[in-house]
Amino acid sequence: SISLVRRKNVRTSGDDVRGARSLLFVGFNQDLACFACGTSTGFVTYNCDPLKERFRRDFEDGGIGIVEMLWRCNILALVGGGRNPKYPPNKVMIWDDYQNKCIAELEFRSEVIGVRLRRDRIVVILRSKIYVYNFADLQVVDQFETLDNPKGLCSISPKHEHMVIAVPSLDTPGEVVVRHYATDTRRSIMAHESHLAQIVLNPEGTLLATCSQKGTLIRVFDAISGDKVAEFRRGADNTEIYCLSFHPLSTYLCLSSEKGTVHVYKLRGEEAAAPAGEAPPAPSTTANSSSTLASSRPSQDSIERGNRSSPLSFMGSILGGYFSSQWSFAQFTLNLPGDPRCICCFGTQSNTVIVVCANGSYFKYRFDANEGGEAVQEGFAHFFQPSGTAPSAAAPPSSPPSLK
Repeated sequence: SISLVRRKNVRTSGDDVRGARSLLFVGFNQDLACFACGTSTGFVTYNCDPLKERFRRDFEDGGIGIVEMLWRCNILALVGGGRNPKYPPNKVMIWDDYQNKCIAELEFRSEVIGVRLRRDRIVVILRSKIYVYNFADLQVVDQFETLDNPKGLCSISPKHEHMVIAVPSLDTPGEVVVRHYATDTRRSIMAHESHLAQIVLNPEGTLLATCSQKGTLIRVFDAISGDKVAEFRRGADNTEIYCLSFHPLSTYLCLSSEKGTVHVYKLRGEEAAAPAGEAPPAPSTTANSSSTLASSRPSQDSIERGNRSSPLSFMGSILGGYFSSQWSFAQFTLNLPGDPRCICCFGTQSNTVIVVCANGSYFKYRFDANEGGEAVQEGFAHFFQPSGTAPSAAAPPSSPPSLK
């Protein structure tokens, strides 16, 4: 999942105000159709588009600092958080919302930084270790040691029959270890020279996108061979990237940054995209199907057809990487006074991007699939208010601010 914790997971524990219901965490589910919020009094889940509250649970005795949904079913993983945690921060509680109670728990010696769920696996991220559990019997099936990982970086493929996982390396800053369980292989990918800020796999686990703490370059790798297939530039100055997210069909990649900007990069042509309003096709049930893997890998030619380049890109080999980089295909800037932290994903409608913010704001933008450029705001709402009121629609800004 994508979340906002002291990083891209906005677990806003530092914003927990005594005596008020505050937002502690926001994260998308596996198909990016819903998002869940941890609050100082419980948790609540929403449908992304249209924005609609699905269900909430309010507790009298504490807050929830991490909420990980399992697709759209009744099972969630919860970790206590805030000034008065509902559960100890070193425990992962498996919550059954039909029974309105916890049905299992996992306890650790240190604070849990993040949780990822598949139908067959539970992945728990600690500061320097990642554990993989079998969901059926809660037995450890794998574990990874990592460099200090305060952001809880870890990505798993939610769709494929056999899981693919990407984690920070133990040995080298900027290196990612990708484990393919179908072939029982590990591949190390040297993605950046500095420490990682975000890593994300596409739904099939065939592509890996990364960025470093500098926040200037985004790189996309073939997760099977380790080859770099694309390099995108966000900007020239350093900034924090809060979120990287693939389109469900791996046709685009989007990111949100500390500057309040959201960028969309084109990975390959729209010929493989599903028609408007239709769900993405189901993945093949055959592990490592050649047709599935091939359709998820963009060619370099198709990438270059969409994204912007510098007018001096033809001199890139002489002037350096800045001029040879590909820039975003589409972009927009959020009107976010105060806290800029936000996460983004592609909406269920064609060519739309959903943005969910740490201050309780919700945005929906649409970009032109042919021309790209500045996206147009189509929706805005407050999904969370400290008073606990329901989401309310609001008018968009009279004129969108310019991209910085």
